Amino acid sequence: MGDPYILMLVALAILAIVDLVVGVSNDAVNFLNSAIGSKAISVKNIMIIASLGVFFGAITSSGMMEVARKGIFNPSVFMFQDIMFIFMAVMITDILLLDIFNSLGMPTSTTVSIVFELLGAAVCISLIKISANDSQSLADIWSYINHKKAIQIINGILLSVVVAFSVGAIVQFLSRLIYSFNFEKRATYINALFGGFAITAITYFIIIKGMKGTPFYKDVKHLIEGNTLVIIAGSFVAWSIISQVLIQAFKINILKLIIGVGTFSLAMAFSGNDLVNFVGVPIAAWNSYQAWEVSGVTADAFSMGILAKKVPSNVWLLLIAGGIMVVTLWTSSKAQNVIKTGIDLSRQGEGHEKFQPNPLSRIVVRASMALNKGINFIIPQSTLAYIDSKFQKPVIELPKDKTYELPAFDLVRASVNLIVAGILISIATSMKLPLSTTYVTFMVAMGTSLADRAWGRESAVYRVAGVINVIGGWFLTALTAFLAAALVAYLISWDMVMIPILLAVVALLIGRNTLIHRKKSKEVKKQEYIERAELITINGVIEESADHISQVIDRVNKLYTNVVNDLANHDLNKLRKTDKHVEKLNDEIDGLKDGVFYFIKSLDETSVQASRFYIMVLGYLQDVAQSISYISRASYKHVNNNHKNLKKGQIKDLKSIDIELSSLLTKEASIFENRELDNLNELLIEKNQLLKNVSSSIEKQVARIRTDETSPKNTTLYFSVLLETKDLISALMNLLQTYEEFHLSTKNIK
Repeated sequence: MGDPYILMLVALAILAIVDLVVGVSNDAVNFLNSAIGSKAISVKNIMIIASLGVFFGAITSSGMMEVARKGIFNPSVFMFQDIMFIFMAVMITDILLLDIFNSLGMPTSTTVSIVFELLGAAVCISLIKISANDSQSLADIWSYINHKKAIQIINGILLSVVVAFSVGAIVQFLSRLIYSFNFEKRATYINALFGGFAITAITYFIIIKGMKGTPFYKDVKHLIEGNTLVIIAGSFVAWSIISQVLIQAFKINILKLIIGVGTFSLAMAFSGNDLVNFVGVPIAAWNSYQAWEVSGVTADAFSMGILAKKVPSNVWLLLIAGGIMVVTLWTSSKAQNVIKTGIDLSRQGEGHEKFQPNPLSRIVVRASMALNKGINFIIPQSTLAYIDSKFQKPVIELPKDKTYELPAFDLVRASVNLIVAGILISIATSMKLPLSTTYVTFMVAMGTSLADRAWGRESAVYRVAGVINVIGGWFLTALTAFLAAALVAYLISWDMVMIPILLAVVALLIGRNTLIHRKKSKEVKKQEYIERAELITINGVIEESADHISQVIDRVNKLYTNVVNDLANHDLNKLRKTDKHVEKLNDEIDGLKDGVFYFIKSLDETSVQASRFYIMVLGYLQDVAQSISYISRASYKHVNNNHKNLKKGQIKDLKSIDIELSSLLTKEASIFENRELDNLNELLIEKNQLLKNVSSSIEKQVARIRTDETSPKNTTLYFSVLLETKDLISALMNLLQTYEEFHLSTKNIK
């Protein structure tokens, strides 16, 4: 009877390791964002500091293990078999959910996911037990679910979002008033006092409060309890003096020290608070198995009241878990993807926006602007002028080839992010509340960026949209976790054979998501975008634009051939895939157009000619993309609406045009790739001949209409494809001629 449960324990242990990897990939954003975004410390040193913090935090997490054992449900009313079903369902669901969010580059909450998975699986098993018991009704569900504790946890998580955003905004606003953006010019005693406050807060809430979750706390309990104010006041004085000495004698930038200590403390708080999300369930399952094994009672009759008792956690298991987290921290590419999302939404400067505006973000921005006008009307102008003077950003003079080294935000904001987030998370950890570290750190960062005026008129609608998308993803996490865990628990309780099937599904989906992520990462590396952040010479414009144009022509060539073939075969699925590739091409060109401002600023000289050339190239590329997009969309719509196939004569003409166009585009791509303009006249002759053939096909269709053509939809599609093909050819040839003119003019200048 024990064999299947031993196998389940093995599966849970493996799932725990996978969950640690997947979870850290998501949660690394919480403690690395500020240090990486501010570029205060080298990435290598940041990773070393964070790794040490994770190790220390692993030891302090033992007190949080009770949440997985009895925080959500009442273990005494469940049998051992029920508990194992719940735990298996939770771990399977958790891995799948987190991996999906990581692949999308969206930070989500491991705490929310584990809480709602426990809730969903427990509710499902409870309903099954109630339905099998004639003496119970639906109202008895509350005897199974620890609803008071569950509601307390959920309310705490939701409240943390508001508190984190508000506290982050207030502290950042006050810090900016004290420091302004010229913090290097502040008096040393201000830096010392700020350092004293920051390090005192960090050391008290992280180290002293964090010790409450460890077995060592009882040895120092009598020294700490009742002496809180004395410890805080003494620490503040001591750290302020130490900070002053470091600044005066050793010329240390105290803000960098705060960021280093803050990164350590936040990594420690994360590990102490969130480790339970990854290993709490498997450890509880192991404790349950040990109690059941010696009982001699059947699995479906042994009550799990044992879980209600406090069981000391194995420190070595926690340290092993911490080691796995550290290795993941250094190696996960998905973690870097999630980190980028957080930094992009809180950066001080402008740049490419990941999220698109939505109606709600526009409403929020307009309402905020109206509120700001009202506040400006009430507050005296002298006060507003003083506040504005503190928020004036200095002009940083860097060589244009070094502008990419600018941090996303400064040391003051990075320090506030770490201090506020660390304090809030540590308070919750000491109260045994599984606070969402993702929610807290993300909302603190958003609050500080808002208070720091990082969301200007140019970026506010995009940043707000991003925040709304991320928060929407959080609510989706909760709902999905609850329903998915309930479904998995039902399947497992229906038949235990579903466990290996579900594990195989997990392995398959994670493998698939990993392959897709790697493929996307490779595509990003291969894309030959003009790097707007780096120094660009006129020759650089010619070289890099030629490479990009060559790639676009190759892609258009393949897309056009695909559309013609798929239309001839009336293949809806292939037309749908082609349309997605066309849409991707349009998005890339739109991205380049959005960056025209940054590109022109990055030129190493004020060359109107180079700027004009680049703008014209983008214009022609957009014409090309619009033409192929219209051809693809019209063809897909025609087949999707189940209209008649094109006539054999129409298909024959289109394939003939495709062959000629393919030859023309291949030669044109080669000219751009090899910078060979000698065969341009030959290409122009081919272009004129192709345009004549397209016109001839139009005339043939006119003749068909007068004789045997009976489908107006076919005629509309056919004319549309031919006319857009003419526009496509013209745009590509204009592109080549523009490139030739600019290339020759730069040679003459030399």
